[in-house]
Amino acid sequence: MITKFDSSYVGTVDMENVGYAGTPINDRWYSNEELAGALHNAVAYAKHMDGLGYDTFWMAEHHFQPEGTECIPNLLMMAMHLVNQTKNIKIGCGFNVVPMWHPLRLAEDYATADILSNGRVIFGVARGYHTREVESFGAPLSDQAANREMFEEGVDVVFKAFNEERFSHKGKYYTIPPEVPYRGYTLKELTLVPRPLRLPVECWQPIQSGSTRAFDFMAKHGISGVIGGGSAEGGAVDRHMAEFQAAYARRGIKLEIGERLSLGFLFHIAESREAAMRAAGKYYEENMKMFGELRLVRALSDEQIAAMRDPRLAATTKLPRIEDAVKAGGFLAGTPGEIIEQLKAVEKRYPGLNRISCGMALGTPLAVALEQLERFAKEVMPAFKTARRAAAE
Repeated sequence: MITKFDSSYVGTVDMENVGYAGTPINDRWYSNEELAGALHNAVAYAKHMDGLGYDTFWMAEHHFQPEGTECIPNLLMMAMHLVNQTKNIKIGCGFNVVPMWHPLRLAEDYATADILSNGRVIFGVARGYHTREVESFGAPLSDQAANREMFEEGVDVVFKAFNEERFSHKGKYYTIPPEVPYRGYTLKELTLVPRPLRLPVECWQPIQSGSTRAFDFMAKHGISGVIGGGSAEGGAVDRHMAEFQAAYARRGIKLEIGERLSLGFLFHIAESREAAMRAAGKYYEENMKMFGELRLVRALSDEQIAAMRDPRLAATTKLPRIEDAVKAGGFLAGTPGEIIEQLKAVEKRYPGLNRISCGMALGTPLAVALEQLERFAKEVMPAFKTARRAAAE
């Protein structure tokens, strides 16, 4: 039963001239004042959610984007600000890009946030998908095998630091601690100070390709999964749900289908499905321009990617449209009743699923996003209130 409603926001400027025929993504360039304003937009988004009954506000770690698309570089710093700006919602790290961190720094910073927020900050990990970001920090991404190795070893270190009072680690990328003299003895172990107070740490990770190796790694550490974005459509969801469940079963943990998972959707509410698609179509197209070639929409051809970069080609090239996403199920568009009907079908299909995340396409102006958040909370969420009330009792 769906009992928890989340939303995500990556921190963007209010863009102009959006859509396939609009400004190419690589031609966008905003002033530092406008980019800084994206942080205030994220605060406004979280504060608006806080009074509407949402469970968790999720944000994403990103760097070096003068295009104004994803402007929050440090989730844990932002989370600590947001817990003091809000009263009810949890703040989700969706996600800390582990190869860009020293794992001990990440573990320490999260432990501090857990303690000072009284458990309102939720941990999350990811491998990254922008070469400009990951490789600028000296970590691999073009080499996917090396990226996965570094991610897995980093997460192993983080969880050792969380769960073991004293720990050490020797791997390909990290030797912790170094065997150096310290106050009359040779260093052999470390203790994270402080460790998180809430153990085991609740941790989430995005699901993209959904390999057996990735699912087995998540099950090893008890990590929950977020299925969203380009993979929240069609048969990929069924496959990911089943293989996630199977990975936990291999470790002797029986889950209902959908349990320990969150399903992500884009949405727009209007007086009809057609009106919603007209209103949100250009924002969906801007979303595709941003994410289409970053390994997140795998079906795109080289011709389609070229057309997304050049508005002169867009009119004569078959490109993904919002109608396609609505038909596939990844974009919820229409009246509140139509969206409720779709989510009830999701609830029935995945009985273990208790959490969904509904947000707006990149490029949606903040004012529109806040209005849509309010409509969703007041006109969609009450249809699930019986289950939510029962879960809270």
